[in-house]
Amino acid sequence: MANLVLEQLTAEIEANVRIALAEDVGAGDITAQLIPAEQQAKAHVITREAAVISGVAWVNEVFRQVDAKVTVRWLVADGQAVEANAVLFELEGAARSLLTGERAALNFLQSLSAVATRAQYFADKVAGTAVKLLDTRKTLPGLRLAQKYAVTCGGCHNHRLGLYDAFLIKENHIAACGGVAATVAAAHRIAPGKPVEVEVENLSELREALAAGADIIMLDELSLEDMRTAVELNAGQAKLEASGGVNEQTIRAIAETGVDYISLGTLTKDVKAIDLSMRLSL
Repeated sequence: MANLVLEQLTAEIEANVRIALAEDVGAGDITAQLIPAEQQAKAHVITREAAVISGVAWVNEVFRQVDAKVTVRWLVADGQAVEANAVLFELEGAARSLLTGERAALNFLQSLSAVATRAQYFADKVAGTAVKLLDTRKTLPGLRLAQKYAVTCGGCHNHRLGLYDAFLIKENHIAACGGVAATVAAAHRIAPGKPVEVEVENLSELREALAAGADIIMLDELSLEDMRTAVELNAGQAKLEASGGVNEQTIRAIAETGVDYISLGTLTKDVKAIDLSMRLSL
């Protein structure tokens, strides 16, 4: 499960922005029509709080779709940490266009930077360990790939993108398929080459998953002692992923058990938009 890179997201970004502008601008920005069409303006956007930036390409696409003549000049890049009051980018073009695109552009930037900032916060908690922090599918509908890209800007990593690119076999799947071995074998047969991950709740289930040939084993709310035992039993056969009971107080200790991955829904679902402001001058 590789991390998303920006080059994969061109069509996704165009679609995200098209939907956002249709929602916001609709048949036309009637307030912007108060300004003479020929009026030119400059603007700059600042952050009112410290943040890790993500969403540059989405902002660029907003102004490309609103008015391709608008110039956007960035003073920061995705993945860059900034302090409060830093200028992030500057705009120049028709005043109408700058104001029409403002809200959609800032919505993308404030939301994706919030994800990147939270991801970096947790990445810093496990600095110096070998663990990789993974996101989940707990994302905003329609913005999954955008949020998962933002996770990587904050130093964390992508789990599966959806239900189509990797197996995650849980208790109900196993019950319906007739056991761990049968379920894993069926997964390898249905989609050869796709990662097969099995969720376990105790060390006995771990042994079953290992014997079945799982590629990744999710340790669901195991104790720290059991996680350390799991690492010993595994002996490098599969990748081990800790899940459940992970928070800012517990994450370092979990990382130090020797698991390969820790997955956290909080990276994308427990975020507060970064406070941004655009200042216009004529």
